[in-house]
Amino acid sequence: MAVLRDLMIVLTLFALACLPCLLAMIVTADVAAETAARAMRRRLRALRGRRSERRFARDVGIKDRPVTTDPVGPPIEQIAADLRRLGQQRIGVATRSTVWFAAVQRAYDQRLGLACHELEIVEHLDELTGIDLDIERVRIEGELQNAGLTLVSVNAQRSQDQR
Repeated sequence: MAVLRDLMIVLTLFALACLPCLLAMIVTADVAAETAARAMRRRLRALRGRRSERRFARDVGIKDRPVTTDPVGPPIEQIAADLRRLGQQRIGVATRSTVWFAAVQRAYDQRLGLACHELEIVEHLDELTGIDLDIERVRIEGELQNAGLTLVSVNAQRSQDQR
């Protein structure tokens, strides 16, 4: 009888210890389910879109385009150098005039868009304004750095480290 009582106490303590985790799982289950459902819907939409495009091309008689090996835009090294130069100008010289700052910012956004296109990173720079555009820039800069693109020059890093 004592063994049964001790076992019941241990099971009760175990249930009490696991209760917060169980409640957290129940509370966040709807978020996880919604995220998974949204990802599946997005994937299905993309598949349906590609399938309908192929079907339309087949019906109309459009042949697949041959893959071109000629570069379309500037080399990625040039884009990276432009981004580093424009990034330094955004911080330094461009802050003196609002017109100059807007021009540098616009050029920087265009180069970010080119880099994203070359590395097949999704960007929404043309669609956003204000703080949303700034957040998108930071996100894209992080994505480009994760892809191996160096956006900060060595001289800029040294000057920041010395401060």
